[in-house]
Amino acid sequence: MNDQLYQDRIVALAKAKTGAGKLDAPTRSARRDNPLCGDRVTMDVKLDGQGRITEIAHQVRGCLLCQASASALSAVAVGRDSAGISDIRRDAERALGREAGDPREPFTAFTPVATHKSRQECVLLPFEALKDALS
Repeated sequence: MNDQLYQDRIVALAKAKTGAGKLDAPTRSARRDNPLCGDRVTMDVKLDGQGRITEIAHQVRGCLLCQASASALSAVAVGRDSAGISDIRRDAERALGREAGDPREPFTAFTPVATHKSRQECVLLPFEALKDALS
């Protein structure tokens, strides 16, 4: 594995563990697995009456990229509904070179992963779990 993938910003996001844990009585919860690499993410959310996230938590059993992505996502998800989460996902997709344009923070940290196609799903797995929890 290329050391560039584990640059300081990605390591810092993973170590921050923003949102790590489990919510008591979440409104919704979903788990996603990546059978190719063994990553597993569970996302818990509490929603208000308009479908906006009021609290979020994640449990990640996976690589540093998956942990960092879940932490980054949790840092910016509160106050957003499913459309807002889709906007955030586009930032991750831009960082991975899958969409045109410049990503916003904190997802700029994942730009080194753009050259490692096999690892991009590790970054996107938390988004998939959150999408399931919101649907």
